[in-house]
Amino acid sequence: MNIRGCGVLLHITSLPSPYGIGDLGTAAYEFLDFLVDAGQLYWQILPLHPTDQEYDNSPYHALSAFACNPLMISPERMVSDGFIDASDISRNQGFSSREVDYPAVIAYKEEIFTLACKRFFQRGGSDEFREFCHNYSWWLDDYALFMAIRKKLAPLRWGDWPDELKDRNPDALQKIREQESAEIQREQFLQYIFSLQWNALRTACRDKGVLLIGDIPIYIDYDSADVWTNPDLFNLDNEKKPAAVAGVPPDYFSRTGQIWNSPVYNWEKMEKTGYSWWIQRIEHLISFVDYVRIDHFRGLFGFWEIPAGSDTALSGRWKHAKGRDLLRSIARRNPYLPVIAEDLGVITPDVREGMRELSIPGMKVLLFAFGAGMSGSPYIPHNIVKDCVVYTGTHDNNPVRGWYDEEAGEEERTNFAAYIGKTVNPDDASRDFIRLAMMSVANTVIIPMQDILNLGSDSRMNRPGTEEGNWRWRAEQSQMTRDIAQNLRQIAGLYDRV
Repeated sequence: MNIRGCGVLLHITSLPSPYGIGDLGTAAYEFLDFLVDAGQLYWQILPLHPTDQEYDNSPYHALSAFACNPLMISPERMVSDGFIDASDISRNQGFSSREVDYPAVIAYKEEIFTLACKRFFQRGGSDEFREFCHNYSWWLDDYALFMAIRKKLAPLRWGDWPDELKDRNPDALQKIREQESAEIQREQFLQYIFSLQWNALRTACRDKGVLLIGDIPIYIDYDSADVWTNPDLFNLDNEKKPAAVAGVPPDYFSRTGQIWNSPVYNWEKMEKTGYSWWIQRIEHLISFVDYVRIDHFRGLFGFWEIPAGSDTALSGRWKHAKGRDLLRSIARRNPYLPVIAEDLGVITPDVREGMRELSIPGMKVLLFAFGAGMSGSPYIPHNIVKDCVVYTGTHDNNPVRGWYDEEAGEEERTNFAAYIGKTVNPDDASRDFIRLAMMSVANTVIIPMQDILNLGSDSRMNRPGTEEGNWRWRAEQSQMTRDIAQNLRQIAGLYDRV
């Protein structure tokens, strides 16, 4: 990221699609063409991991550090690849084009997946599928087994499974592999289909000169294949339940902090293994994308540990982590370290030193720039450095239009108007922010699609600290017009980003 360029933040699930959720089908390729027309170099997405309705299908609550979300599989491409017939997906489900109805989408796609899987194995599978399972057996075997047991014993979490399964007794696992062989194959099949579709899209991105920026949640769900498979790497008690969970102290989003309920890492054990799990995790994601944004990057150096069962995050305390050693280990294996740090909030000197040592760029969010002390803010354009990624906002923020209409205080509005040197028209606030980002000295600028479309708070992706109603927003095909693409290209070109 040492050249001037720009891109768009739009998660796969937010793409248009007639099947209730954005997927890897036609709309993904049409959006790729939009990016090319708009002169954009980057497409940033959110984590690809399987999600869980218990956590509102948040992509930051992962059931696996390595598997991908089958809900993003395109039914259309399953037809074109010969896994199902067009008649199997022709029924009009009445899905909303503006938001994801997860229960309805899950029910619809599960029916399609079951049909495709049945037909595939009735035909004897394929050598390509068997090769896929062999190449990725190091994570796929445990993941597929975990998901099969999880489905069989629902709603129990793995910590409440019978002891022989919870403790991974070899004889018990072999027995259930035989009993649930069909379900295990089904999970492997879905990961195979996702891989086929993702590889095709990534090839198209490379052919058209668009680089993908992925996202890695710093923590993994307790009820995940990884914690079940590697309990020693996490801070669990004698019953293999979380002894402490992750979160953050009071911050911009919450006065009492946030409890994420993910188990924290046992960094001493991580160190003894040479950080092998973390290294595999990052290198696996790098095989999917060109750059990796590490969410809550500070947690690799120091993390907020909250006793399990706490009502608020106020009872937590800071603990030291060994992320600097981890990153050095990764850098030794990958001299070019394609990592972006989510370094928002209060960042300690050791984090900054680690970023400088390994040349890891951080993030600057313009929405944070116009409060008290504006002139000295690290997010105000005149203080932004070259080696960083500038955003108007992120998936956790209100879009600029919603921020200006509903959240910005009088001081922020006054400061914003004074800074851009004109009276602000609310209809133009998003474009004004985009212009500030584009004209900055930063090499890289990423704009959320909501700001490009000048949408308000009803298009917000996530409200941190809330547990329902998030991750649902979808763009509509009619919104992504050629005029919008050309306007974006024009402003990117004006500031030498095309």
